[in-house]
Amino acid sequence: MFLYSLTLQRATGIVQTIHGNFAGSKQQEIIVARGKLLELIKLDPNTGKLYTVLTHEIFGVIRSLMAFRLTGGSKDFIVIGTDSGRIVIMEYNASKNAFERVHQETFGKSGCRRIVPGQYLAIDPKGRAVMISAVEKQKLVYILNRDAQARLTISSPLEAHKSNTFSYHIVGVDVGFENPMYACLEIDYEDADQDPTGEAAQNTQQMLTYYELDLGLNHVVRKYSEPLEEHGNFLIAVPGGNDGPSGLLICSENYVTYKNLGDQPDIRMPIPRRRNDLDDPERGMIFVCSATHKTKSMFFFLAQTEQGDIFKITLETDEDMVTEIRMKYFDTVPVSTSMNVLKTGFLFVSAEFGNHFLYQIAHLGDDDDEPEFSSAMPLEEGDTFFFAPRALKNLVEVDQQESLSPIMNCKIADLANEDTPQLYVACGRGPRSSLRVLRHGLEVSEMAVSELPGNPNAVWTVKKKSDDEFDAYIIVSFINATLVLSIGETVEEVTDSGFLGTTPTLSSSLIGDDALLQIYPGGIRHIRADKRVNEWKTPGKKNIVKCAVNQRQVVIALTGGELVYFEMDPTGQLNEYTERKDMSADVKCMSLASVPAGEQRARFLAVGLDDNTVRIISLDQSDCLQPLSMQALPAPAESLCIVEMGGSEGEAGEKPVTGGLFLNIGLQNGVLLRMVLDSVTGDLSDTRTRYLGSRPVKLFRIKMQGSEAVLAMSSRSWLSYWYQSRFHLTPLSYETLEYASGFASEQCPEGIVAISTNTLRILALEKLGAVFNQVSTPLKYTPRKFAIHTESNNLIIIETDHNAYTDTTKAQRKQAMAEEMVEAAGEEERELAAEMAEAFLNEDLPESVFGAPKAGAGMWASQIRLLNPIQGETLDTVQLEQNEAAFSLCVCKFANKGDDVFVLVGTAKDLTLSPRTCSGGFIHTYQLTNEGTKLEFLHKTPIDDVPAAICPFQGRILIGVGRLLRIYDMGKKKLLRKCENKHIPNFIVNINSIGNRIVVSDVQESLHFVRYKRQENQMVIFSDDSHPRFVTASAILDHDTVAVGDKFGNFSVVRLPTNTNDEVDEDPTGTKALWDRGLLNGASQKADSIASFHVGDTILSLEKATLIPGGSESLVYTTLSGAVGIMVPFTSHEDHDFFQHLEMHMRSEFPPICGRDHLSYRSYFFPLKNVIDGDLCEQFNSMEASKQRSVSEELDRNPSEVGGSGCRFGYHYLITRM
Repeated sequence: MFLYSLTLQRATGIVQTIHGNFAGSKQQEIIVARGKLLELIKLDPNTGKLYTVLTHEIFGVIRSLMAFRLTGGSKDFIVIGTDSGRIVIMEYNASKNAFERVHQETFGKSGCRRIVPGQYLAIDPKGRAVMISAVEKQKLVYILNRDAQARLTISSPLEAHKSNTFSYHIVGVDVGFENPMYACLEIDYEDADQDPTGEAAQNTQQMLTYYELDLGLNHVVRKYSEPLEEHGNFLIAVPGGNDGPSGLLICSENYVTYKNLGDQPDIRMPIPRRRNDLDDPERGMIFVCSATHKTKSMFFFLAQTEQGDIFKITLETDEDMVTEIRMKYFDTVPVSTSMNVLKTGFLFVSAEFGNHFLYQIAHLGDDDDEPEFSSAMPLEEGDTFFFAPRALKNLVEVDQQESLSPIMNCKIADLANEDTPQLYVACGRGPRSSLRVLRHGLEVSEMAVSELPGNPNAVWTVKKKSDDEFDAYIIVSFINATLVLSIGETVEEVTDSGFLGTTPTLSSSLIGDDALLQIYPGGIRHIRADKRVNEWKTPGKKNIVKCAVNQRQVVIALTGGELVYFEMDPTGQLNEYTERKDMSADVKCMSLASVPAGEQRARFLAVGLDDNTVRIISLDQSDCLQPLSMQALPAPAESLCIVEMGGSEGEAGEKPVTGGLFLNIGLQNGVLLRMVLDSVTGDLSDTRTRYLGSRPVKLFRIKMQGSEAVLAMSSRSWLSYWYQSRFHLTPLSYETLEYASGFASEQCPEGIVAISTNTLRILALEKLGAVFNQVSTPLKYTPRKFAIHTESNNLIIIETDHNAYTDTTKAQRKQAMAEEMVEAAGEEERELAAEMAEAFLNEDLPESVFGAPKAGAGMWASQIRLLNPIQGETLDTVQLEQNEAAFSLCVCKFANKGDDVFVLVGTAKDLTLSPRTCSGGFIHTYQLTNEGTKLEFLHKTPIDDVPAAICPFQGRILIGVGRLLRIYDMGKKKLLRKCENKHIPNFIVNINSIGNRIVVSDVQESLHFVRYKRQENQMVIFSDDSHPRFVTASAILDHDTVAVGDKFGNFSVVRLPTNTNDEVDEDPTGTKALWDRGLLNGASQKADSIASFHVGDTILSLEKATLIPGGSESLVYTTLSGAVGIMVPFTSHEDHDFFQHLEMHMRSEFPPICGRDHLSYRSYFFPLKNVIDGDLCEQFNSMEASKQRSVSEELDRNPSEVGGSGCRFGYHYLITRM
């Protein structure tokens, strides 16, 4: 069994972000690290939208990321610490749209190890040196400089190691142009290690240590170290030199402290708390991330607490001495991993879970009535300031980036009856979680819809001059008339455009620099800029049936298959070519390419004829109207479109890269063909086909991101475009369209104008490159699992949160606090206190914004929800009591209850996570009534441990209760236990069944294969796995084969050998011979691992599914960080052989950019076996052309064949290109 692994939707969770001028332009970009991906995001300052420019897979773990700039430079470099044991410095090359490695220095072993640096990075603010540190012991400093050619140079590493020391955070101190200095939060554990009583560990204090790089002596010294009162969690460097007082802000639990070397006294200030907070009052408060903004005249910090409240921190100085810290509540946003303030006044917040946000900073919050807190205000030790959270005031949300992270569970089904299955994904955490429906397709934003006086048959847009930015007219053609609309603030009809309105139009366009052209059945109208009109009438009784036009050429086909060719001369006059060309059959469709830059004419005309052929005809002056090549088609052609794709616009001073010419052919049977058109000979080669829908395919050339794209319309509309150096062919998630044209106006610079029945629609496609679009339904707590009720297509979801209150407990706590407020007040303030208590009881802050109150460890809130996923409406909910947490769920029928459908939910009471203990558990049994729209409670069955898995089995039910596997049957008052197996080692997390076999997943001991013997009523373990796997997801592939995903990001396929015997007897007496007891204390038969692959991300769901109708089955997995991927089985050895060789060449010719070895990364825990890495093969298109050619020659192919092979193999899978 050989598999091809491909990521469909890349990870969406963000680990870290940095910003800077990476492209060397004035505009700032953001670089985000998403686990093993590096992504460059640009912000469009006009629309305020974020769009991804480049995504690069590094095949390693990104642990730390920093931007730096050499003194006096204008471009930022990226320094990156990964698990490769190397420090890598990269730059972004805007002309190639690629990251390029500038330096790579090896310093240690690969892998995320305790003493190998890479976990922390710190940059000297002037860009002179970088420190890279490990969690323990090792720190290295590299000096950065430039050589005579102004290229970046890097020194050999200088060591600053210290044994027995843990580091928590390092940061570069801003000291202007003095010797670079780094500050580090450390703890020395040497004494604690020697002391068996544990007292020394209690008394160990955290140290703040300064390291100085002496540029003169070229070595690093520990300059100064002092113990800290509180345990700090991170450091913020304060601007120094000419910009500020220098020094550090140390963020610790409940306090923030300013420290600096020299005579500066420490300034300490408590972190303000929310007034009347429902949180556990003993709980400390910490800052989790911060952003620094500095201009020439001032600087401030935005720091975010773990509840999501942002404070603006400023420092008051008196002649270089800081006198007080001031803090002011700014706004509340989702809790984030990092925040970035851009120079243009935007704040990018990458949320820990759920969508990421871009805000505009509308006010700096200086002049509002929000109280400002200061370290100079007198407070008792242990007291703090209080503030009232409120809705956004200083920030305005401008855009959000959808994020699925974390995907807790996923099911694939066609519940909406759309032919193509949807992915139902339960994702997010706490009150910001959601159930999202993912559909394969591009999201379409509807800008405008207007009704027309009849059903039009075509639409075009034209500009007045060729160098205009925006279109001037929309021309709509009806059966017997043409309507001309002008585009301005509104769209209005005009009559003085020079177009003939009393006839239908075949084509209208701009020709030359400023003339308009209308082609109608009776002739051609050429309208000059001064409104002079030249007409060419058709000869005799003939009509024009088809036409093709570009900027300088016109070709028309008359009745009977006669072609007439016009070309524009330098004076702007259209001249007819002397000869006419008779085709052998009627012309069905035609297409001309655009005129290439710097040339007079396009060389090729494509003509589709009635005899199921396409001819390529030359328009070159030497052999004008001579046929060059012909292609036979399986069905009559409906439309043709020649486009140039795969080129790139040259940046300043660089010449643009020209792409190749492609002929797209839409057939009447709903199939789209794409062929490569040789730009010299006109030969057609390398045909790709894709079935688009049930209607004949019409093709329209439009512009997307400055380059040509093809909109193909059948029963569904599709867009074929080139994006991030690869082809995409993606359906539009929108209703059927009939005709379209590109559209550009101020409000919508790259849109589409289209007609659908009697409406004119203006559409925009903003999220290019996306594979799925999403519809989201908010949930209340973290979704753990969900199941589908197949008869009604409704979902049953269990949602559970730790450290949370249920609604009733919350109301009780609020009531108690309100009563306390009134009681604590004196006689005079009673009335005021009563009013305040009333206001407190009535205020309702949405938890999805302000977060849910933290109840403390061991407190659980849980509910069961019945949801219609298509409408997104909740049909029924069941609230469980406080501290009862739902963990497993199953929809089933019982043999003794006929066709009634039951929902079983396994819950645990008073669960503590570490060590795992609970006061008991229950199986709640509900009946689905009222056609699957109501949950009716029947009974609950007490059990003695956590039920983490439930699975239907032969008309009864299998339940994993802790480490016991049991079979239950339905009873009147509770479920009745029928059978039990006690031999699973630790804790059952998953149960699957097929026939008489049961596959049980253990939390850390992989799979156990169990056979149920009905006669003896026994469950016997007959085989298990020889590798320890911490299973998180499993799926049965066939009677002997199971796919497994584990906690450490490995995917494996485990299969029982052919000679496995499942008729094994258990030994009830214990007298069986010792040597026959089984292998390694386990079962006597072992399963084989037939495929393994390191995905690099915890897999939380695995499912065997068919993603498009008529496609073959594949394995779909989803991960913790929001990625969706597939494993497609190879069906021929030839394909597998080709990809194996391509992968081998890619490993040597295009090694991962951060220095990790690809093969060892994919074999992180188990050696890579029988899986081809599609993500590496996909990078073929990102290589330089010369390398592409050399690899293709080794494989006996040409580069275009290899570049599209991933999709050729994907069996028209959900793979998004063609």
